[in-house]
Amino acid sequence: MKKGDVIGIARIAAIQGAKRTADLVPLCHPLPITRVVVDFRPTRLRGGDCEATVETLGRTGVEMEALTAVQVGLLTIYDMCKAAEKGMVMTDIRLLEKRGGKSGDWLAQHP
Repeated sequence: MKKGDVIGIARIAAIQGAKRTADLVPLCHPLPITRVVVDFRPTRLRGGDCEATVETLGRTGVEMEALTAVQVGLLTIYDMCKAAEKGMVMTDIRLLEKRGGKSGDWLAQHP
């Protein structure tokens, strides 16, 4: 794209989004994040998928940070590509898996 490496910049934006979640979501407290991995995969039927994995050594979940990472990464792709396609849609953003924290482990039921 004209603006540069879309996926590389979206990955950086997603990582920043995870780290800044407490600044963006009211009442979400800042957490010491130890790892953020963001993966963008093109798909056959849709434009692509984005998956974020976030880890902390703390005794709390980081699902809000992972969900924020995905959304910020996708918004960055939209921003960088909107001149070529304004009709892009971000859908099916959801938690797939959570381990640890007060509520314990959780795994999404895949359709």
